[in-house]
Amino acid sequence: MTPAGERPWPADLPPLNVLGVMSGTSLDGMDAVLARLERSGGALRWSVEARAEAAFDDALRARLLRAIEPGGADVVELTQLHAEVGEAYAELCARVAAAHPVDLVALSGQTVFHIPRTDEARGWRSVATLQLGEPARVVERCGLPVVSDFRQSDLAAGGQGAPMVPFGDLHLFGQRGVRRAVHNLGGIGNVTVLPADGDPAAVLAFDTGPANCLLDEAVAATTGASFDEGGALAAAGRVDEALLARLLRHPYLRLPPPKTTGREVFNLREFFPDGVAAWSPADLLATLTAFTAETTADAYRRWVLPGGLDEALLAGGGALNPTLVGMLRERLPGVRMRTFEELGWRSKDRETLAFALMGYAAWFGLPNTLPSATGARRAVVAGRIARP
Repeated sequence: MTPAGERPWPADLPPLNVLGVMSGTSLDGMDAVLARLERSGGALRWSVEARAEAAFDDALRARLLRAIEPGGADVVELTQLHAEVGEAYAELCARVAAAHPVDLVALSGQTVFHIPRTDEARGWRSVATLQLGEPARVVERCGLPVVSDFRQSDLAAGGQGAPMVPFGDLHLFGQRGVRRAVHNLGGIGNVTVLPADGDPAAVLAFDTGPANCLLDEAVAATTGASFDEGGALAAAGRVDEALLARLLRHPYLRLPPPKTTGREVFNLREFFPDGVAAWSPADLLATLTAFTAETTADAYRRWVLPGGLDEALLAGGGALNPTLVGMLRERLPGVRMRTFEELGWRSKDRETLAFALMGYAAWFGLPNTLPSATGARRAVVAGRIARP
């Protein structure tokens, strides 16, 4: 499989132990995966050598949650958060590096705001994005080079700066002869459809809409918990069909790919300006879970299934929510649907591995984005390198 770009990858690249570090839109903490990556004879060889994770402490997570809301953080707070999130990354990386050989760190950064398209009504005059987590803190603490800030180069090339992980999906999880969807159910749901012939230009990828972000906010607002463990609360409720119909009218859901979104759009305040007191916690969670399932299924019906599909692989925290997965299977009865765990992989690894591979490519100055996914004019070498 030759990566998309103006400069093809060489047939052979030396092995590196790349530590991918990811904190996603769920804001539930950091995941680290140490991947052994090598290109030999034109093929990517990879293995997972170690994993680690760490939650953001409660106070830091609360501040990040406020920061993603418009007006929720001023420049002083954002400046401090940038340093503090960088220290949190450095602590996690140092723990892994103390136990395993690491050559390179690939740091996704914590997205606090992402503007993929202009929207005068929202005051979005420029396409832009902001990820927090100063990489110099990792460099200084660990003595390792760090690749970070992956989205900016794609934005500069006319892309939306997301989704970025389809590049990794193609090379890590693509299978010749199989048209496979890799669907991440994180804070936001995103899908990568991998063509059976492995052609990078034919990869279809976009954000379907909310996955866990509204569910997590609703649980926190109504019960004080951080998430609906096992989908138990949603399973105990009834779907409010009138509310669901209102939610499904959101204009993002009808935009064609390439498209991307985030918590800037899908948050409780956007959909419930008067609060959620009118619904029981169980009914609210049942309805929001159905909202995630229906928006995902509708995206498949509109843009994925017309091209045929052999199977869908589910990753992310939502893949471990049997209520959500059950609703998805009900709405897509003809789709063979499996989780990463069923294949011996880990759902939480998917995005972290993708950034590790992007970091590996960037280290050698090779293109590591897919214009078919982001809408950019060309593939770019995404990521800035900070050296010890």
